[in-house]
Amino acid sequence: MGLPAYIVVDSGGCLISIKAQPRARETSIVGMHGAELKVRIAAPPVDSAANDALVEYLAATLGCGKRQVILIRGATSQHKVVRVVGVEVLEIIRVLQGVGGVA
Repeated sequence: MGLPAYIVVDSGGCLISIKAQPRARETSIVGMHGAELKVRIAAPPVDSAANDALVEYLAATLGCGKRQVILIRGATSQHKVVRVVGVEVLEIIRVLQGVGGVA
């Protein structure tokens, strides 16, 4: 099984490339945006509120703790990379495909 373009596996866990859209009506995964997973975030991009909301949403969606979802790149950008540790890659793919209907 090939990995989706937005997922890379490394020794520290699973990296997910995300295109974030802050100030959305609701927080949700909406699909693909190029080689990134597009996530709408209800919080505004002020004082890291959108980043915190993204981490909380992904942790809740993947059924893991917030400490297992780490923003590693893109704190001030819409293009972000998060690392998920302690969750199997196939489980991440299954959950994200089920939630957002993404490939």
